[in-house]
Amino acid sequence: MGIQAEKIFVNLPVKDLDASVEFFTKVGFEFNEQMTNENATCMVISESIYVMLLVEDYFKTFTKKEIPDSAASKETIVALSVKSKEEVDEIVNRALDVGGKPFNEAIDHGFMYGWSFLDIDGHSWEVFYMDESGFNQD
Repeated sequence: MGIQAEKIFVNLPVKDLDASVEFFTKVGFEFNEQMTNENATCMVISESIYVMLLVEDYFKTFTKKEIPDSAASKETIVALSVKSKEEVDEIVNRALDVGGKPFNEAIDHGFMYGWSFLDIDGHSWEVFYMDESGFNQD
């Protein structure tokens, strides 16, 4: 088997770090205070998945490219697998209730259910549940 990374850190630019922390806290995420300052914070998704929310000016120190306008274009969709369809609905409804915007309608393929939202900076988040026993195992 190829590369086996131990952790993933997704880096996302944000306009207002405090507003983003407030939004994601209301959605239900926690933050690593040891990896937080006025320029960045580390949002904990799981024991091995983290999202670094970086103030745009700080984010720009890591790249020479322009930050795309997330309202007009998409470079990435952050997809999170959860344990049930109910958890999908709970997370997306919370995000929508605290200022997130709808992205795509919920989809239900039987073995896979997903729904998505845009955070307050326009980043796309797909939350899905997948019942792997529903795959055709020929």
